[in-house]
Amino acid sequence: MTAAAAFFYLFAAITVASGFMVIASRNPVVSVLFLILAFVNASGLFVLMGAEFLAMLLVVVYVGAVAVLFLFVVMMLDVDFAAMRQGFQDYLPVGGMIGAVFLVELLLVVGSWAIDPGLVHGPLAVSPGSETVTNTQALGLVLYTNYFFFFQIAGLILLVAMIGAIVLTLRDRPGVKRQDIAIQNARTQASAVEVRQVPTGQGVEV
Repeated sequence: MTAAAAFFYLFAAITVASGFMVIASRNPVVSVLFLILAFVNASGLFVLMGAEFLAMLLVVVYVGAVAVLFLFVVMMLDVDFAAMRQGFQDYLPVGGMIGAVFLVELLLVVGSWAIDPGLVHGPLAVSPGSETVTNTQALGLVLYTNYFFFFQIAGLILLVAMIGAIVLTLRDRPGVKRQDIAIQNARTQASAVEVRQVPTGQGVEV
């Protein structure tokens, strides 16, 4: 067994085990830590496949931003996870059905590839050879030339989703203060700053 094959089995085994522990762990903080471990080992698999850009992207974006954000949110918010698990039995049949559909699809893809590898065709757009450009440059050339419009559509969908999330979180709720940008911009020096003459040796009464 070569070193590359040994590292592949090592990274793959740790990734699968970490993914299982994400859903099996009872402590949400531990689940997020296992999720970070799964991301790091998945980036190692990308490095073995020669996709160093995707590996660094997985570490920087998912581990450095998304997973750490989940970790801080779970640790800082006082979430009653016992109350959240009360409805687990009600959604178990639907979740099991969706999981079974995903499992069947994965088995069909893997089984068809094992029976006839020719069924899984390569990409229609051939990227430039690795001997002329790097992996990152080849990905950029394909993404911003052949798939430019799809990239713009994906960005537009993300923009609409971001605006929708902002609109949902800015709804009026009783007891919650909300910023009024117009009032803040209309403030003048006279209304925002108060100059008080403080006698020497005395404090300020608030």
